[in-house]
Amino acid sequence: MKDWIELALKFLNHSLKPFPQELNELDWKARISSKGDRLAQHLSAFANHPGGGYLVFGVQDGTGTLLGITQEESNATVARLSNIARQGLEPEISLDHFVADCEGTPVLLIRIEESPSKPVQLKGKSVEESFVRVGGTTRKASRQELGALMLNSKQMVWETLRASEALSAQQVLNLLDYRTVFELHERPLPSETDELASWLIKEKMIEENGRGRYYITRFGAVAAANKLEDFEEIGRKAVRLIRYHGNNKVETEKEIEGKKGYAVGFDGLISYLTAMLPQSEIIEKAFRKETTLYPEIALRELIANALIHQDFTIRGTGPMIEIFDNRIEIRNPGRLLASKKINRLIGTNPESRNEILASAFRRFNICEERGTGFIKTVAAIELFGLPPLGFEEGENYFKVTLFAPKTFAEMSPNERIEACYQHAVLKHLSSSAMTNTSLRERLKMSERQRPQVSKLIKEAMEQGIIKSKDPENKSTKFAEYIPSWA
Repeated sequence: MKDWIELALKFLNHSLKPFPQELNELDWKARISSKGDRLAQHLSAFANHPGGGYLVFGVQDGTGTLLGITQEESNATVARLSNIARQGLEPEISLDHFVADCEGTPVLLIRIEESPSKPVQLKGKSVEESFVRVGGTTRKASRQELGALMLNSKQMVWETLRASEALSAQQVLNLLDYRTVFELHERPLPSETDELASWLIKEKMIEENGRGRYYITRFGAVAAANKLEDFEEIGRKAVRLIRYHGNNKVETEKEIEGKKGYAVGFDGLISYLTAMLPQSEIIEKAFRKETTLYPEIALRELIANALIHQDFTIRGTGPMIEIFDNRIEIRNPGRLLASKKINRLIGTNPESRNEILASAFRRFNICEERGTGFIKTVAAIELFGLPPLGFEEGENYFKVTLFAPKTFAEMSPNERIEACYQHAVLKHLSSSAMTNTSLRERLKMSERQRPQVSKLIKEAMEQGIIKSKDPENKSTKFAEYIPSWA
């Protein structure tokens, strides 16, 4: 039996004998109340209490008489409280439950875990709508108590929250594509279920509840689910892939939604995407070869970034890949973190809202090491002769655009300036510097177009995004240029 159940029964026994009394750690009810606000207040108070607390159903209010509870009543109570814990409080809190025998009478034990992020308050209300347990009763927290709760708070990590109810080991294995996870890790598959479960716990994909059952974490679900739709909080985070006819959204040719977890379904997503893209023919060692207009490493890196850097707290939306004839737009929910600037994304160490997921993607060899993904993406874009990456930050989204090939004449003035800047950054991060010659090679331009490139470099300098590496050098022919921040 799990430790918390034994402790809850001890608290219950203490509250009933030698005479009924209320405790800070436990409150009992005959049946679940129709007053949702009061239930939310109790859950808030126990989640703010050191060590959490317990609600017991099937005990007469006031007298402490054991009334018992039916299976139907228990199921309805658990469903109602779970809904309040998920939608009536912020941050969300974790509950556990168990129907225990108390002197021959079945009672429902509800375990409310202490929240690491405090105070837990009523959703949509001010922080003053937080509750505590004092003298065996639930009341609103005072200003001093709110301050103490904040001092004892730590940031919640979305990935470690639970995505499922308590499940058997076999149920967990049915819901997760653990075989592909082991293949990605290049590890042999354990033959024993216990060993497999222990490894999944170590990987933070599941957590044990102490009674031989397990919770699948949100990280476990979003990374390795056989079907994302099996998880209520995760299903809307599936990747949407849309192919349009032409260069606008008027006519949709095909639309699909990803089914599997991000990590286990990543290679399938890339394969499906590349099959939908326009193809070009190249000659390699005297053989004709079909290839996509876009470098695969760029697609992999940009899509992986969209998956792992999204803001999972934005409900009802997930990553989206939109394919047009002249571009691919890759969008994820959430703005850039406050410390990040668009013009410094290439080559800097990325911060992630979801470090567990980001770390897993690197260990699974899905994306490059920290900070090198955009560098290799820009290098591949230049090799393919594509326009520069386009970055756009909206109110609640971030978008990267990969453009189909364009000549210098077809590029807009802004695209030319951005190509110059990104090339300067790439050269600088390669311990080199941009020159007129290197930029001409990047733009696929000839020697006779040197004056056009010189004019472009001058415009970029006037905009303050690049500068001369050696300000003392007066020769433009052999001048070298670096990003303004270098």
